[in-house]
This record gives sequence, structure tokens and C-alpha cells, in this order.
Amino acid sequence: MPAAPSIDLSALASRFATPLYVYDLDLVRSKAQALKKAIAFRPFQPLFAIKANPVPLVARTIVDEGFGIDAVSPGEVALALRLGVPPDRVLYTENNMTDAEQAEALAQGVLINCGSLDRLERLAAAGGTVASVRFNPDIGAGSHEKICTAGPLTKFGVHHAEIDRVLAIERTYGLKVIGCHMHIGSGFLDAEAFIAACSVILSVAARLPHLRFVDVGGGLGIPYKPGDRSIDLVRVGSAVTSMMEDFCVRIGRRVELRLEPGRFLVAEAGTLVTTVTSVKTNPDGRCFVGCDTGFNHLIRPAMYGAYHRICNLTRPDAPPATVDVVGNICESGDLFARDRVLPRPQPGDLLALHDAGAYGSAMASTYNTRPLPAEVVVDGGAVRLARRRQTVQELLDAWEW
Repeated sequence: MPAAPSIDLSALASRFATPLYVYDLDLVRSKAQALKKAIAFRPFQPLFAIKANPVPLVARTIVDEGFGIDAVSPGEVALALRLGVPPDRVLYTENNMTDAEQAEALAQGVLINCGSLDRLERLAAAGGTVASVRFNPDIGAGSHEKICTAGPLTKFGVHHAEIDRVLAIERTYGLKVIGCHMHIGSGFLDAEAFIAACSVILSVAARLPHLRFVDVGGGLGIPYKPGDRSIDLVRVGSAVTSMMEDFCVRIGRRVELRLEPGRFLVAEAGTLVTTVTSVKTNPDGRCFVGCDTGFNHLIRPAMYGAYHRICNLTRPDAPPATVDVVGNICESGDLFARDRVLPRPQPGDLLALHDAGAYGSAMASTYNTRPLPAEVVVDGGAVRLARRRQTVQELLDAWEW
């Protein structure tokens, strides 16, 4: 689902120049509401995995829908708190955190979700009284092996078979493990793998005597490619609700359900608009369409082989041509699409790279000393600059000379 047709991307490109990220807040809002509607279980606290898109105007739209924040770094915790999210609605899912980062999180009053036994023990030894634990259910899913975050090859989480060691740390230090968490991967569309992992994690959660919530993670995918089917949100919602109801009966009390989507909420709402700078056809007939952006602004195709729909905004009715869409970074892997059929682009045309609202600008860099692009949000008919375009001078001023 692209940004709403009512958004004039060409006009925004004329006003703000390219490359330009555009976010449709109405679509973000509707996705948040759809997720809440799909989950009938109560109490339910959804969290936004803010690593997917940390733009404050985007995140605030989701927070205003009643979401808390799933943070994975000190910077994301600081961002959540600056957005006004109460500390008790921020979950800090650590990943090889330092002791200094742990101390800062404790002082901020946010709950640490421990991904290893040694971190859980060090948290307890430092005076932490409550914690959550990220368990690996040994079931992984994801659109690429690099974003499969459970199973035997992942660095994430405490293996579910080590629950006895978690309980021993509880007893030794008087620490209470109040949260049971999992996250099996990112971008999956198969509801059944997610449901199977929920079954494993609930069997672990049943053994935690101080349990207050079960967090079944996020990773809900979106249909990037032609022919992809949207995840069956109704199936996910009804299955998780049923499993949680049975779980609460089994343990004799109600606990909170948490779900922490990122991509699902923001991916389809984002578009990267770029200008064609060059069209080159080699003697073998291969045509390269060069753009004024590159994998420094949208790395997903280069890193994951990810597919993004591309539209020619300027010449939508031009004759079709098979082209490679490439960027302006000095790397052979700077590729957005190989052998893609598009209305034949010409220099000066605007291209829209759709479904770029998740892990787009969030993973952007200044490689080749190229500044970060501008970002705007559209809310109804209102357009607002979310982040101004970075300048080369700002990049140079960051160094000592």
C-alpha cells in the first residue's frame, strides 16, 4: 500500500528538493488502529519498535494511539522519554549493553529486557529489583536470514531450555522477572510460525512466579513484492487472544499482553523520492538509471536483497523498459533494482521508492561524505518538515581539524 494518492510527491520534491523521505501519518495512524482492533485480549499494551523509524513526528503519532516504546539503545530510550512516554511504558531490550548503559537505564526508571544470563545476573548484582528476559523459543522467521532473530544461529535471547538458570538467579538475588519476551524475526508474513513460537514462550512464562506481562515481540511483515499477501492480522489476533486467555486460566491470574511491531506500522507510509541524474545503456543493452540517492539513504536492497516498488512519477505513461536502478555511491552493490520494468526514465524524472518507511532513514549513513536527506510528514492536508536536509558543512564541522 503506497502513500495516499492524495499526496502530491512531485510537488513535495519541488518544494523540498530530492532526495526526500515522505511519511503519510494518516496511514501510520490507521495501521496502529488496525493492530489494536485485531487484539481482543485485555490487558493489552502495544509498543512501537522505534528502531524502525525514529522520526519524532512519526513516533508521536503512534504514541498518541496508546502505544509505548520498545527501545534497543540508550539513544532510543532518551528519544522515548523526550516524546513524553512514561518510563513504565518503555521496554529497553538490551543487546550486549555496557554496565554504564545499564546504570543509566536504572536511573531513568525503565525496565531492562535482558538477552543473556550474565546480563540478568549483573543487573541483579547492581541492585536491580525487577527485569524482563528475552527468551529464544528456537523458532525463527523473517524475510531474510539477517533479520531472523530466533533459532539456533541467532545471538539474541536466553534459550528457553535455560529457564531453570533464570529461576536460580531470581532466587539467589531476590530479583523478580516480571516480563517474558520473545522476538522471532522481522518481516514475516506467515502467521503460523509466529503462533507456534507463542506457544513455546507461554510454556516458559508459566514458570515465572512474578510474571506481570508476556511480550510476544513484533516482526509482522508487509507485502513488499507483487504477489505477496498481507499477514492475516485477524488470524494473529484471534490466536494470540485465545492462547493468552487459556494461559491466564492455567496460571490462575491475568497478566498483560504486549506486542511490539515496527515495520507493520510505518513501512507502507514512507516513500523515498529521488531524481534521475543519468541514463546509460551499455553495448550489451543493459540500461542503468542513476539517481541522486544511494544505499547510504536506503540500504535494504543492498543489505537484504529487499524489494521496493518503484514508480516513475514524471512519466508514468512512458513506454516500458527493463532497467537497473542504481545510486550515486561509489560501490558496485549500490543497487535499488535489477532488471526492473519501469516506464522508461529520463534524466530529471522523479522516481518514488515505495514502502520505505521502516529501516530506511533509520539505517541511513553519511558514507561517501554525502549528507542525510530531508524528511517531511503529511498529516491530512498539512505538510511539515520533520528533519531538514543535512549539509556537507555540517559533516565537516563534526571533525576536529
